[in-house]
Amino acid sequence: KKVKDSSVVMTQVMTPQDVNIAGNVHGGVIMKLIDSAAGAVAIRHVRTNVVTASVDRLDFHNPVFVGDLVTLKASLNLVGRSSMEVGVYVQTENLVTGEIRHTASAYLTLVALDKDSKPLAVPPLILETEDEVRRNREAQARREIRLRERKSRK
Repeated sequence: KKVKDSSVVMTQVMTPQDVNIAGNVHGGVIMKLIDSAAGAVAIRHVRTNVVTASVDRLDFHNPVFVGDLVTLKASLNLVGRSSMEVGVYVQTENLVTGEIRHTASAYLTLVALDKDSKPLAVPPLILETEDEVRRNREAQARREIRLRERKSRK
């Protein structure tokens, strides 16, 4: 399947219930949105249940405040036998000033599951653009690092 066929863009305005005592949106609220966006991408690719296996990297760059519009752009970078790496880019817009800030970026690994909650083979990924090829190459390098780390822990 093509990358563009499963990509998603999600937006949400942050409300007072999303903030901590300092007035910033909780990092956990952003993390939940990231996980939801990644899950939607993975489900669109496999059309079955998925679970988040790991968050390889999550970097916060700028705070988010009440009233900000948060936009998440998520797409597949790599597919394995039953796992998929999804990249999520988060930006925030101050709706009053129009200022847009890069808020966070994350890489998540999700696993497709069959009806018995066992890992399920996923369709291969069709890379169409130079950017998709680059992101796939970078994801392969991250996967190799994850596999080496897992092996060294055993």
